[in-house]
Amino acid sequence: MIDETAEEIQEMQTHSSSVVAVRAAQALEELTDREFATVEEYTRALERNGTVLRRANPSHASLQNAIREVVGDVTDADPDSVEAAKRRTSETIEEVVARIESGKRLAAENAVDVLEDGATLLTHDYSSTVLEALEQAVEAGKTFDVYVTEARPRYIGRKTARALADLEGVEATLITDSAHGIYLEECDRVVVGMDCIVDDTLYNRVGTFPIASTADRLDVPVTVLGSASKLVGEGFVFENEFRSASEVMAEPAEGFDVENPTYDATPVALLESVITDEGRQEF
Repeated sequence: MIDETAEEIQEMQTHSSSVVAVRAAQALEELTDREFATVEEYTRALERNGTVLRRANPSHASLQNAIREVVGDVTDADPDSVEAAKRRTSETIEEVVARIESGKRLAAENAVDVLEDGATLLTHDYSSTVLEALEQAVEAGKTFDVYVTEARPRYIGRKTARALADLEGVEATLITDSAHGIYLEECDRVVVGMDCIVDDTLYNRVGTFPIASTADRLDVPVTVLGSASKLVGEGFVFENEFRSASEVMAEPAEGFDVENPTYDATPVALLESVITDEGRQEF
C-alpha cells in the first residue's frame, strides 16, 4: 500500500499540497498492521518507507515535514517494545493530520477579514485553502467576482472554477493564463495558495510569478494563503518537478525540446501579505 500511495502521490497534480501531505502520513499507518520481531526492525521499516514517500514528491514541503515528524517522533521516543512504537506512530500520525487540517481551516478563517465584500479577485491554480476562505466569506454574507486562470497545461484552474460556480455569492470567470494582465486591471486583490515559502521565495504552481509581477506593476495586492507548516527555512531545499512534455503537446516534438516545470519561484517582495493559521504577515 505504501508503494502504491507513493505512486499515487507522484500523479496527484490536481490536489492541494495539504491533501498530499495527509495522504502520505496516513499511509505509514499500514506498518502498524505488520509483524516485526524487534523495535529496531520496526523503526528501520518506518524510516525506509518514510523515505519512499518523501521521494515521491520532494518539492512538497508539507509532505516532507509531515513524514519527517512522524518518523522522527517515533525514533526519538526510543520505545521499549514494538507495540509501543506502533502506538506512538498512530498517535503522531493523528496529531500531524489534525494539525495540517486545522492549519488550513484557521488560515482560511484568518483570511476572511481581508476578503472585502464585493471585491473582484483573481486566483491561480487550485488551492483548497483559498476555496475554504471564500466559502467562509460567502457564509458571512460577502459576495465576490473571481477570475480564475486555467493553470495550463493540466488546466487545474477549471477545477477551481467549477468549485466556485457552486458557491452562491460568487461569480466565477475562467480565463487563459496569459490573459491575467488584462483582467488584473479590474481586480482588487490576487489570492493564491502556496506549495511552500522557503526563506524569501514563494514556490507555487508555474504562472504565479508572472501574475505577481504584473499585479505589482498594477498596484494590485497579492495575498498568499496556507498553513504555517508550509513556511520553511533551513534544512529544506526545494526541488522543482518537471512533468511530461506530452502534457504540453500530444504530438512528438521534432527538432525542438519541450519543458514543463510544475512550479515557479516568486520573491516574497512581490507579495502584500501571507496569511496562515498563525496570523497575517505583511511585506
